[in-house]
Amino acid sequence: MKPAFNTPSWMLAALDERRRQDLMRHTVTLDSPQVPHTQINGQRYTAFCSNDYLGLANHPSLIRAMQQSADEYGVGGGSSHLVAGHLTPHHRLEEALAEWLGYERVLLFSTGYMANLGVISALANKQRPVIQDKLNHASLIDGAQLAQAPMRRYLHATPLSAKKLMMKSEQSGLLVTDGVFSMDGDIAPLSELSDLASQYDWTFMVDDAHGLGCLGEKGRGSLALSDLAMAQVPLLMGTFGKAFGTSGAFVATTRDFADYLTQFARPYVYTTSMSPAMAGASLAALELICSQEGEDRRVRLAEHIAYFRQRVASLPVELMVSKTAIQPIVIGDSSTALAVSEQLKAFGIWCTAIRPPTVPKGKARLRITLSAGHSKQDLVLLCDALEQVLTAK
Repeated sequence: MKPAFNTPSWMLAALDERRRQDLMRHTVTLDSPQVPHTQINGQRYTAFCSNDYLGLANHPSLIRAMQQSADEYGVGGGSSHLVAGHLTPHHRLEEALAEWLGYERVLLFSTGYMANLGVISALANKQRPVIQDKLNHASLIDGAQLAQAPMRRYLHATPLSAKKLMMKSEQSGLLVTDGVFSMDGDIAPLSELSDLASQYDWTFMVDDAHGLGCLGEKGRGSLALSDLAMAQVPLLMGTFGKAFGTSGAFVATTRDFADYLTQFARPYVYTTSMSPAMAGASLAALELICSQEGEDRRVRLAEHIAYFRQRVASLPVELMVSKTAIQPIVIGDSSTALAVSEQLKAFGIWCTAIRPPTVPKGKARLRITLSAGHSKQDLVLLCDALEQVLTAK
């Protein structure tokens, strides 16, 4: 009989430390589709923590498109894009995205994390440094580390700080920022950063996972708000798992960058392509985003944001400056944030507490995300509940 495996002591110590600091993470299983009125553990809740900003994750048009694409092309990509896994739905989606955003080429990736790892690890190295915002997504930081590139992080949303780092660098490289910051909800100063990249001959990359679909004309995202295009931002990463309501990601870029990434972006070269059925659903989502219904959903989302901020402004909490669907309320310590999240469940509201290391120490928060799928009554319920919980003595 083989001896039982003993869990390493260092692992048990790390887990105990997480528990002691109220930082342990757990998976939650939904018993319903990804919709505002969801079911968890047999209980009904109104959820305010999904990234389904336009309420498309359970949209009938996307479901039909996915079924039709599956009927014609199956559900599996079968291999990488470069072997035999690039099917007609992938090609159609890439072309439609390129036209929508005004870029020469688009490459599809399985996830946003893999897209960022692929781009940065391919373009940065020990001689090509990376300078990026201090609050950038973990995948952008990990991409630079994977490339073993010199990496410096400038003060959040502060172009002057980025400029100082660029001036100190002996080599030009990648200047990288989120478009909308996922935990704070604010928008990067893209015009100023673009000017810096041009002035010092750095390549500018923007991860607009949380902006595309929601912001700008026809939902073209953060770049549209700053009137920027491919000439100023040659690398734009976007995901389908937020406003599009599906899954996967893409990089919009120039022909030359696309050719280079096709050779050297390892997550692209060595990964099976996304399901052609999912590509069909994502194309239907893009068509919806560009339609009048998409515009109506963006208007409804903006109305929800304005109402929420007006109601919460008078409460004794720190509501972060944000004009986007991400509306964080900073609580402070992790245990208090967990307690507030639990109290909201009594009102039928599901909003998980976000704690370090995802956010800085002492900045645990409720990351409230609003959706066009919410009704006005949902917003009233949320604000009434927050008022009672946050003002209770």
